[in-house]
Amino acid sequence: MTAEGEGPRLLLVDDEEAITATLAPYLERSGFRVRVAADGVEALRLHAEWAPDIVVSDVMMPALDGRELVRRLRRAETWTPVILLTKIDESFERVAALDEGADDYLGKPFDPPELVSRVRAVLRRTVAGGRPLTSAGSLRADGLQLERTARRARVDGRAVELTPKAVALLDYLMAHPGEVHTREHLLAALWGFEFAVTTRAVDHRIAELRRELGDDPQHPRWIETVAGVGYRFRAEVRSG
Repeated sequence: MTAEGEGPRLLLVDDEEAITATLAPYLERSGFRVRVAADGVEALRLHAEWAPDIVVSDVMMPALDGRELVRRLRRAETWTPVILLTKIDESFERVAALDEGADDYLGKPFDPPELVSRVRAVLRRTVAGGRPLTSAGSLRADGLQLERTARRARVDGRAVELTPKAVALLDYLMAHPGEVHTREHLLAALWGFEFAVTTRAVDHRIAELRRELGDDPQHPRWIETVAGVGYRFRAEVRSG
């Protein structure tokens, strides 16, 4: 399937025809040029031929699954942004998706408008031809440094002790700067609904981050509360 026009090129990868048959036309109506692949093998071929601006891929597929698709793209130094579609109750898949180079995830089932919103957000923060923040080894923002592989943080050169969940939350926020994240989204992305039944878990980790980083919630340097919605990382982030 191909939609011609001037919109961003989107490669949709899913082995369930019932999904692609309805989702692809919706994405086209939303302004994207869409091609569909039934698995990761076909996706790699279409990616090489068509050079999409973004890939939206299911995780569980025959021949080559979504996570292996991401791994192969990143090993080839290809930084096309990828959003993976995961089972909403499989927290391991969500964490693995982000750790292996995906730019975002969306749990199934999902609302198509939310997918469109995620796609547009990822495209806004992606520099053409550049390595996205989600694939960088370390992140920096106004005196704050996060060594992603070592899971260590420093503020103005001072080492900061954080719990694993707080590090994961900081990582996610820094890799998605300027975006407003609801508590529910952060909960699903980093905890999984099966492990935490209340969004207070997010608030507790935000409080930990602010305390250890020395970030005043009334005059935030990094983490901003968006009243009635959630949280946003407000500082400019760069890799390295």
